[in-house]
Amino acid sequence: MNREPIETCEVSVIHEDVLARVKAKMPDEEPVYEVSELFKVFGDSTRARIICALNIEEMCVCDLAALLGMTQSAISHQLRLLKVARIVRSRKQGRVVYYALDDAHIGQIFAMAFDHVMEEMEG
Repeated sequence: MNREPIETCEVSVIHEDVLARVKAKMPDEEPVYEVSELFKVFGDSTRARIICALNIEEMCVCDLAALLGMTQSAISHQLRLLKVARIVRSRKQGRVVYYALDDAHIGQIFAMAFDHVMEEMEG
């Protein structure tokens, strides 16, 4: 990651017109907090790998554990966190529970983040 110094203003000037426009369009604190919490859940590499896999195809816990080289218990723990955060959903078919991304937005958010990282790595 490129660590360039942060540039700051050399003078202290408040642009009232800019402040007014931005204040008028800023969302309330609650949805901003919820977005922050969503990104915290995305912030774990195991959960990110699960999201990546489920962005390709619905899978059961056994398959996810085999794919990621982890125990079913460890995968189940992460899936529980993802489910509480409404990132994944489950459905039971007979004795097997399948997991999928909760909706297309989750896959889009993840894909955009992944594209951004890949672009940075290539550039």
